[in-house]
Amino acid sequence: MAKTNDFTKYVNEAMAAFPVDMSAYNEAFKSQAALGEKFSKVALEAAEKSTEISTQWTKDTLTKLADVTKVKDEPTAYTKSMTDFASAQAEMSAETLAAFAEVAKKVQMETVELMMAAGKEASEEATAAVKKATSDVTTAAKKAATAA
Repeated sequence: MAKTNDFTKYVNEAMAAFPVDMSAYNEAFKSQAALGEKFSKVALEAAEKSTEISTQWTKDTLTKLADVTKVKDEPTAYTKSMTDFASAQAEMSAETLAAFAEVAKKVQMETVELMMAAGKEASEEATAAVKKATSDVTTAAKKAATAA
């Protein structure tokens, strides 16, 4: 019966011939995790602020609506009460939408800042990697030239 070859030795030798610097991968992972954390913070702060705005709007609406539901002496008072509520609601809606717009604007600005910082960091890391690779190749070429 034919014996099958154990390729473990060959694979190990091949991997040893092409060493990989894992520190670059580790740093990239850490950078991505930090960036993800920053983006999550921005999103969570926006969600929290939006929830506060929505809650306040709901509370204000219910308070104004309570005035509408009160018993009135004159039928025209009901009309006035509904008109006042509609007017107040329109004003609150405009204010609330402006507050939501401010939250969105803040999120947009923070996101752009994070992206620009990430781009700058990536550029710096790429430059450093290219310099290191150039240095390693130059050193290997000098060794090869000396050996020849």
